[in-house]
Amino acid sequence: MPDLSIDFCGIKSPNPFWLASAPPTNSAYQVARAFEAGWGGAVWKTIGEPIVNVSSRYSAVHYANQRVLGLNNIELITDRPLADNLREIADIKKRYPKNALLVSLMVDSTRAAWHDIVKRTEDTGCDGLELNFGCPHGMSERGMGSAVGQVPEYACQITEWVKEVATTPVMIKLTPNVTDIRYIARAAVRGGADALSMINTINSITGIDLDTFVPRPAVRGQSSHGGYCGPAVKPIALNMVQQVAADEQAPRRVPLSGIGGIQSWSDAVEFMLVGATSVQVCTAVMHYGFRIVAGMIEGMENWMREKGFTCTRDFIGKSLDRVTDWGNLDLNYAITAQIDQKLCIHCGLCYIACEDGCHQSIRMEKRNGTNHYEVITEKCVGCNMCLLVCPAEGCITMQDQSGGKPAMSWNQYQKLLAEGKIAPLQPPAHV
Repeated sequence: MPDLSIDFCGIKSPNPFWLASAPPTNSAYQVARAFEAGWGGAVWKTIGEPIVNVSSRYSAVHYANQRVLGLNNIELITDRPLADNLREIADIKKRYPKNALLVSLMVDSTRAAWHDIVKRTEDTGCDGLELNFGCPHGMSERGMGSAVGQVPEYACQITEWVKEVATTPVMIKLTPNVTDIRYIARAAVRGGADALSMINTINSITGIDLDTFVPRPAVRGQSSHGGYCGPAVKPIALNMVQQVAADEQAPRRVPLSGIGGIQSWSDAVEFMLVGATSVQVCTAVMHYGFRIVAGMIEGMENWMREKGFTCTRDFIGKSLDRVTDWGNLDLNYAITAQIDQKLCIHCGLCYIACEDGCHQSIRMEKRNGTNHYEVITEKCVGCNMCLLVCPAEGCITMQDQSGGKPAMSWNQYQKLLAEGKIAPLQPPAHV
């Protein structure tokens, strides 16, 4: 049986599946139910100074048949009393000593405020702290959340304040609302962070009611920018985790916790392949409930068994060396599309995509009253678009046409050109 347990900067967890700091971790009732369902850990919903939330808090983007492809929220940190949260955190840690329990924190940017909340929180016996430098709405206007996470000096300073008194591991949750997340990650590590988590939500307006002209979610005729999450943000999050994991200028390596659109075991594996040790889930639980973790555990175990991995360390970061700068990609690698006429349903989507949007490499002909589609191999640039839009599984495949040419990257090409050892490559002909 594969071993799914992890050691996250000294915090033990029976599996890498954690609940993110969010509505599903707002109370002992919820966290206890989650641990009973199989979640390995949880990050308690952000606690701090008392706040008041508005009514009407979430909106979503639906696309085709997918409900909640993206979720937007204007909810702030917990509105429950601090004393209640601390009492329940202590109770949960006593009841579930083998599960990882971290607590998300956000207070005013003063040394005294951070020292106080850290000491009171660690008195609960929790396993670690997550500093919320990521929330983009509501609290950021008050100088907290992403207002801290967007300025490297602030992120470093507050991390240093926390590390002055913290006795448990300190994880910094990073905002994606920056040009390059690596600058903030480096600052947090310089400040003494023991781990990083990413990404928090993305600033967004999900849609506008065309009758009332009010963006969603509406609060008595008005709305506000909110934090966007869910499956739609996964590619952005995956890229940012990879960027930080592979950062050659990082002051030192720290464990990463991946967040952003994870709703299946395969999503989790992808985040771990680019360097995450644990993964955090929110939107999928808000949509489908705590029990989805059973399928995630089973799926990861089956995949690990199939691949011959005995523990998570066997594959964490395994895809990092497969990501490189564009200039290192092989210009002589060539593929072209091939249509299996026996599987073609003659819908024409491949032809429309190629003819109008791409490279005019598919020929359409009438044969026996039916449209027939065929790839013009000598014009096909191997962009994949026909494959991506084809609804018939297996109908379009990409065939290697490299023909034994030696690899040559853009960087090598430029060097050879400058040395006069090669003629300029000619672009493909167009209509």
